[in-house]
Amino acid sequence: MIDVNQTAKKIINNVEQVIVGKRQQVILALVAWFSEGHILLEDVPGVAKTILARALSRSVGCTFKRIQCTPDLLPSDVTGASIFNQKTTEFEFRPGPIFSQLVLADEINRATPRTQAALLEAMGEGRVTVDGTTHTLEPPFLVMATQNPIDHEGTFPLPEAQLDRFLIRFSLGYPSMDEELRMLEMLQFEHPLGKLQPVVSAADIVACQRAIRNVRVDIKVRHYLMQIVHDTREHDDLSLGGSPRASIALFRTSQALALLRARKYVLPDDVKRVAGPVLNHRVIVRPESRLRKITAEQVIDDVVAEIAVPTLDT
Repeated sequence: MIDVNQTAKKIINNVEQVIVGKRQQVILALVAWFSEGHILLEDVPGVAKTILARALSRSVGCTFKRIQCTPDLLPSDVTGASIFNQKTTEFEFRPGPIFSQLVLADEINRATPRTQAALLEAMGEGRVTVDGTTHTLEPPFLVMATQNPIDHEGTFPLPEAQLDRFLIRFSLGYPSMDEELRMLEMLQFEHPLGKLQPVVSAADIVACQRAIRNVRVDIKVRHYLMQIVHDTREHDDLSLGGSPRASIALFRTSQALALLRARKYVLPDDVKRVAGPVLNHRVIVRPESRLRKITAEQVIDDVVAEIAVPTLDT
């Protein structure tokens, strides 16, 4: 049986040759990948969102494609299309960039809703249907989508129902001065990404995804995570709380984080660690609460803080 903790350590150490000072975000990315989910990176330009995706794909040795989302991007530009071959006088399917194991959808909110829907359908189903023929996407399949929260001109914001398709949403944030100085030193002669070599295989990631499901979740921990989700549905500052999909996401990511920490059982602390990234984009803050500068992050933190942490029998 694969050692998920050691596999994660290999990937993290490799990625940190390129990404400086963002270990928690790298761990969250691995939690999402091991949980068979997808990632939404929401941050300003220039904080290494694309580099993180490239570093992960190179560390695992899987296929990588980047989709630069623009308003004129068509669904067929993502999924692929059937093209007439004059030599064989038959139509041949030419797969699009979605047929990769790690896909970076850069600035997803610049694509039209129709193109967003085609991408999100592939994410949810793990397969693509073109001209009545279904094509299965090769595992481990991960979509990392990015969007700029500041720039709204010429964008098509993802509706809440589509945001819910992403397992985790997080930001990288600016580095500290010391981290940025170290980054300048690393980049002086060449980009370290060019020297990055695979440390694990795609099959290892698939094995990790299977191992996650065997992590034990005590009934008290299950009640604890369910209480968090249910309290978001009754919170005064929220017009929409977490859905049953949010409960499943919190359950699966807690299992993944526990195994990344070399445990075969989930602790309440694992649930607390992933509650924010899993739930922040799945709830809607009331307009009057937004006027009081209340954010979804603050509400989730308050909900988690108010629930008594269960004590597990040892």
